[in-house]
Amino acid sequence: MRTSLLTVLALAVALQLSACGLFDNRKDDTAGWSAQRLYSEAKDQMGSGNYAKAVEYLEKLEARYPYGRYAQQAQIEIAYAYYKDGDRASAIAAADRFIKLYPNHPNVDYAYYLKGLVNFNENRGFLTALTSPDMTDRDPKASREAFFAFKEVVTRFPESKYAKDSAERMRYLVNALAAHEVHVARYYMKRGAYVAAANRAQYAVKNYPQAPTTEEAVYILVLAYDELGMTQLRDDANRVMTTNFPNSKYLQPGGYERTAPWWRIWDPNW
Repeated sequence: MRTSLLTVLALAVALQLSACGLFDNRKDDTAGWSAQRLYSEAKDQMGSGNYAKAVEYLEKLEARYPYGRYAQQAQIEIAYAYYKDGDRASAIAAADRFIKLYPNHPNVDYAYYLKGLVNFNENRGFLTALTSPDMTDRDPKASREAFFAFKEVVTRFPESKYAKDSAERMRYLVNALAAHEVHVARYYMKRGAYVAAANRAQYAVKNYPQAPTTEEAVYILVLAYDELGMTQLRDDANRVMTTNFPNSKYLQPGGYERTAPWWRIWDPNW
Protein backbone atom coordinates (compact mmCIF):
# COMPACT_ATOMS: atom_id res chain seq x y z
CA MET A 1 0.00 0.00 0.00
CA ARG A 2 2.80 2.38 0.94
CA THR A 3 4.59 1.69 -2.34
CA SER A 4 1.42 2.47 -4.31
CA LEU A 5 1.00 5.78 -2.51
CA LEU A 6 4.60 6.76 -3.21
CA THR A 7 4.17 5.86 -6.86
CA VAL A 8 1.04 7.97 -7.16
CA LEU A 9 2.78 10.90 -5.43
CA ALA A 10 5.77 10.65 -7.75
CA LEU A 11 3.51 10.63 -10.81
CA ALA A 12 1.62 13.65 -9.53
CA VAL A 13 4.83 15.62 -8.98
CA ALA A 14 6.10 14.63 -12.41
CA LEU A 15 2.88 15.73 -14.08
CA GLN A 16 2.97 19.04 -12.22
CA LEU A 17 6.54 19.75 -13.26
CA SER A 18 5.73 18.79 -16.82
CA ALA A 19 2.80 21.17 -16.82
CA CYS A 20 5.00 23.98 -15.49
CA GLY A 21 7.50 23.29 -18.22
CA LEU A 22 4.81 23.46 -20.86
CA PHE A 23 3.49 26.68 -19.36
CA ASP A 24 6.94 28.38 -19.40
CA ASN A 25 7.68 27.29 -22.92
CA ARG A 26 6.42 30.49 -24.43
CA LYS A 27 6.64 31.18 -28.14
CA ASP A 28 9.67 33.10 -29.34
CA ASP A 29 8.39 35.72 -31.75
CA THR A 30 11.86 36.13 -33.22
CA ALA A 31 12.16 32.51 -34.30
CA GLY A 32 13.22 32.40 -37.91
CA TRP A 33 14.31 36.01 -38.02
CA SER A 34 17.39 36.69 -40.12
CA ALA A 35 20.49 38.31 -38.67
CA GLN A 36 19.67 41.45 -40.62
CA ARG A 37 16.19 41.67 -39.14
CA LEU A 38 17.41 41.09 -35.59
CA TYR A 39 20.01 43.81 -36.03
CA SER A 40 17.50 46.18 -37.61
CA GLU A 41 14.96 45.60 -34.84
CA ALA A 42 17.66 46.14 -32.20
CA LYS A 43 18.61 49.47 -33.80
CA ASP A 44 14.96 50.50 -33.86
CA GLN A 45 14.64 49.67 -30.17
CA MET A 46 17.70 51.74 -29.35
CA GLY A 47 16.29 54.59 -31.36
CA SER A 48 13.18 54.39 -29.19
CA GLY A 49 15.22 54.27 -25.99
CA ASN A 50 14.29 50.66 -25.23
CA TYR A 51 17.85 49.52 -24.60
CA ALA A 52 16.97 46.37 -22.66
CA LYS A 53 14.97 45.07 -25.60
CA ALA A 54 17.78 46.03 -27.96
CA VAL A 55 20.21 43.96 -25.89
CA GLU A 56 17.81 41.02 -26.05
CA TYR A 57 17.71 41.14 -29.86
CA LEU A 58 21.44 41.61 -30.20
CA GLU A 59 22.21 38.70 -27.90
CA LYS A 60 19.91 36.48 -29.94
CA LEU A 61 21.69 37.64 -33.07
CA GLU A 62 25.06 36.67 -31.59
CA ALA A 63 23.80 33.30 -30.44
CA ARG A 64 22.14 32.35 -33.72
CA TYR A 65 24.59 33.88 -36.20
CA PRO A 66 27.98 33.96 -34.41
CA TYR A 67 29.96 33.99 -37.64
CA GLY A 68 27.77 36.27 -39.71
CA ARG A 69 28.68 39.77 -40.80
CA TYR A 70 26.37 41.29 -38.21
CA ALA A 71 27.82 39.41 -35.25
CA GLN A 72 30.85 41.64 -34.70
CA GLN A 73 28.85 44.84 -34.94
CA ALA A 74 26.25 43.38 -32.61
CA GLN A 75 28.86 43.03 -29.87
CA ILE A 76 29.84 46.69 -29.93
CA GLU A 77 26.17 47.68 -30.15
CA ILE A 78 25.50 45.60 -27.05
CA ALA A 79 28.15 47.55 -25.17
CA TYR A 80 26.52 50.82 -26.19
CA ALA A 81 23.03 49.58 -25.28
CA TYR A 82 24.22 48.52 -21.83
CA TYR A 83 25.87 51.91 -21.39
CA LYS A 84 22.68 53.78 -22.30
CA ASP A 85 20.65 51.46 -20.07
CA GLY A 86 22.85 52.38 -17.09
CA ASP A 87 24.53 48.99 -16.74
CA ARG A 88 28.13 50.15 -16.41
CA ALA A 89 29.68 46.78 -15.58
CA SER A 90 28.05 44.98 -18.50
CA ALA A 91 28.95 47.80 -20.89
CA ILE A 92 32.62 47.66 -19.96
CA ALA A 93 32.65 43.86 -20.08
CA ALA A 94 31.13 43.92 -23.57
CA ALA A 95 33.60 46.53 -24.78
CA ASP A 96 36.53 44.56 -23.33
CA ARG A 97 35.26 41.41 -24.99
CA PHE A 98 35.06 43.16 -28.34
CA ILE A 99 38.61 44.54 -27.96
CA LYS A 100 39.94 41.12 -27.05
CA LEU A 101 38.21 39.28 -29.88
CA TYR A 102 38.70 41.88 -32.59
CA PRO A 103 41.82 43.94 -31.79
CA ASN A 104 42.21 44.93 -35.45
CA HIS A 105 38.57 45.70 -36.15
CA PRO A 106 37.95 49.09 -37.84
CA ASN A 107 35.72 50.09 -34.92
CA VAL A 108 38.00 49.05 -32.07
CA ASP A 109 38.80 52.73 -31.49
CA TYR A 110 35.14 53.23 -30.64
CA ALA A 111 35.28 50.35 -28.16
CA TYR A 112 38.07 52.11 -26.25
CA TYR A 113 36.26 55.42 -26.51
CA LEU A 114 33.07 53.86 -25.18
CA LYS A 115 34.97 52.41 -22.21
CA GLY A 116 36.24 55.88 -21.50
CA LEU A 117 32.76 57.37 -21.68
CA VAL A 118 31.29 54.76 -19.36
CA ASN A 119 33.92 55.43 -16.69
CA PHE A 120 33.91 59.17 -17.29
CA ASN A 121 30.18 59.46 -16.69
CA GLU A 122 30.25 56.96 -13.84
CA ASN A 123 32.65 59.24 -12.04
CA ARG A 124 30.71 62.46 -12.45
CA GLY A 125 29.64 62.19 -8.84
CA PHE A 126 33.28 62.17 -7.77
CA LEU A 127 34.15 65.07 -10.06
CA THR A 128 31.39 67.22 -8.61
CA ALA A 129 32.03 66.23 -4.98
CA LEU A 130 35.48 67.75 -4.54
CA THR A 131 34.14 70.21 -1.99
CA SER A 132 33.08 67.43 0.37
CA PRO A 133 34.58 67.90 3.87
CA ASP A 134 36.05 64.40 3.88
CA MET A 135 37.79 63.49 0.61
CA THR A 136 39.57 60.38 1.82
CA ASP A 137 36.62 58.14 1.00
CA ARG A 138 36.47 59.23 -2.64
CA ASP A 139 37.72 56.66 -5.12
CA PRO A 140 39.02 58.15 -8.40
CA LYS A 141 39.46 54.70 -9.94
CA ALA A 142 36.80 55.32 -12.59
CA SER A 143 38.49 58.55 -13.63
CA ARG A 144 41.84 56.81 -14.00
CA GLU A 145 40.31 54.03 -16.06
CA ALA A 146 38.55 56.60 -18.24
CA PHE A 147 41.85 58.43 -18.72
CA PHE A 148 43.69 55.32 -19.87
CA ALA A 149 40.88 54.32 -22.24
CA PHE A 150 40.91 57.77 -23.85
CA LYS A 151 44.70 57.61 -23.99
CA GLU A 152 44.47 54.42 -26.06
CA VAL A 153 42.32 56.28 -28.57
CA VAL A 154 44.65 59.27 -28.76
CA THR A 155 47.91 57.35 -28.98
CA ARG A 156 46.87 54.33 -31.05
CA PHE A 157 44.28 55.95 -33.26
CA PRO A 158 45.30 59.60 -33.71
CA GLU A 159 43.22 59.85 -36.89
CA SER A 160 40.10 58.52 -35.21
CA LYS A 161 37.07 60.77 -35.17
CA TYR A 162 37.00 60.17 -31.41
CA ALA A 163 40.60 61.33 -30.84
CA LYS A 164 39.88 65.03 -30.38
CA ASP A 165 37.12 64.50 -27.84
CA SER A 166 39.24 61.88 -26.05
CA ALA A 167 42.13 64.35 -25.74
CA GLU A 168 39.85 67.03 -24.31
CA ARG A 169 38.41 64.61 -21.79
CA MET A 170 41.93 63.51 -20.82
CA ARG A 171 42.86 67.10 -19.99
CA TYR A 172 39.76 67.47 -17.90
CA LEU A 173 40.44 64.23 -16.07
CA VAL A 174 44.06 65.15 -15.34
CA ASN A 175 42.92 68.37 -13.69
CA ALA A 176 40.16 66.57 -11.78
CA LEU A 177 42.49 63.83 -10.53
CA ALA A 178 45.09 66.38 -9.48
CA ALA A 179 42.44 68.38 -7.65
CA HIS A 180 41.34 65.23 -5.87
CA GLU A 181 44.86 64.52 -4.62
CA VAL A 182 45.30 68.10 -3.41
CA HIS A 183 41.95 68.09 -1.64
CA VAL A 184 42.91 64.91 0.17
CA ALA A 185 46.29 66.43 1.07
CA ARG A 186 44.52 69.52 2.41
CA TYR A 187 42.22 67.30 4.45
CA TYR A 188 45.19 65.54 6.01
CA MET A 189 46.96 68.83 6.74
CA LYS A 190 43.90 70.20 8.49
CA ARG A 191 43.88 67.13 10.75
CA GLY A 192 47.60 67.07 11.47
CA ALA A 193 48.38 63.98 9.37
CA TYR A 194 51.44 65.61 7.84
CA VAL A 195 53.12 62.51 6.43
CA ALA A 196 49.94 61.54 4.60
CA ALA A 197 49.51 65.11 3.38
CA ALA A 198 53.06 65.23 2.03
CA ASN A 199 52.62 61.90 0.26
CA ARG A 200 49.43 62.99 -1.49
CA ALA A 201 50.85 66.36 -2.46
CA GLN A 202 54.02 64.75 -3.78
CA TYR A 203 51.95 62.30 -5.83
CA ALA A 204 50.02 65.18 -7.37
CA VAL A 205 53.19 67.08 -8.28
CA LYS A 206 54.86 64.01 -9.75
CA ASN A 207 51.91 62.67 -11.76
CA TYR A 208 50.08 65.86 -12.74
CA PRO A 209 52.79 68.53 -13.04
CA GLN A 210 50.86 70.64 -15.54
CA ALA A 211 47.62 70.74 -13.57
CA PRO A 212 46.49 74.09 -12.11
CA THR A 213 46.56 72.62 -8.59
CA THR A 214 50.33 71.95 -8.74
CA GLU A 215 50.93 75.34 -7.15
CA GLU A 216 48.86 74.40 -4.13
CA ALA A 217 50.40 70.92 -3.97
CA VAL A 218 53.93 72.35 -3.73
CA TYR A 219 52.80 74.74 -1.02
CA ILE A 220 51.38 71.83 0.97
CA LEU A 221 54.76 70.13 0.71
CA VAL A 222 56.42 73.19 2.22
CA LEU A 223 53.94 73.25 5.09
CA ALA A 224 53.96 69.51 5.74
CA TYR A 225 57.75 69.23 5.75
CA ASP A 226 57.95 72.20 8.10
CA GLU A 227 55.50 70.59 10.53
CA LEU A 228 57.51 67.36 10.36
CA GLY A 229 60.77 69.17 11.07
CA MET A 230 62.24 68.06 7.73
CA THR A 231 64.01 71.33 7.07
CA GLN A 232 66.02 70.27 4.01
CA LEU A 233 62.96 68.99 2.20
CA ARG A 234 61.01 72.03 3.33
CA ASP A 235 63.62 74.40 1.92
CA ASP A 236 63.83 72.44 -1.32
CA ALA A 237 60.06 72.61 -1.75
CA ASN A 238 60.09 76.30 -0.85
CA ARG A 239 62.68 77.00 -3.57
CA VAL A 240 60.47 75.22 -6.09
CA MET A 241 57.54 77.27 -4.86
CA THR A 242 59.23 80.65 -5.05
CA THR A 243 60.93 79.89 -8.37
CA ASN A 244 57.90 78.55 -10.21
CA PHE A 245 55.15 80.52 -8.48
CA PRO A 246 56.76 83.78 -7.34
CA ASN A 247 53.43 85.61 -7.28
CA SER A 248 51.49 82.83 -5.62
CA LYS A 249 48.68 83.86 -3.30
CA TYR A 250 49.95 81.22 -0.89
CA LEU A 251 53.24 83.01 -0.32
CA GLN A 252 53.69 85.70 2.30
CA PRO A 253 56.27 88.51 2.28
CA GLY A 254 59.64 87.12 3.26
CA GLY A 255 59.37 83.85 1.39
CA TYR A 256 58.67 80.87 3.59
CA GLU A 257 58.18 82.79 6.83
CA ARG A 258 54.49 83.16 7.63
CA THR A 259 52.77 85.29 10.22
CA ALA A 260 49.40 83.52 10.10
CA PRO A 261 48.38 79.87 10.45
CA TRP A 262 48.42 78.07 7.11
CA TRP A 263 44.67 77.45 7.08
CA ARG A 264 43.97 81.20 7.29
CA ILE A 265 46.34 81.88 4.41
CA TRP A 266 44.68 79.10 2.48
CA ASP A 267 41.06 79.94 3.11
CA PRO A 268 39.86 82.78 5.36
CA ASN A 269 36.62 80.90 5.94
CA TRP A 270 38.29 77.92 7.58
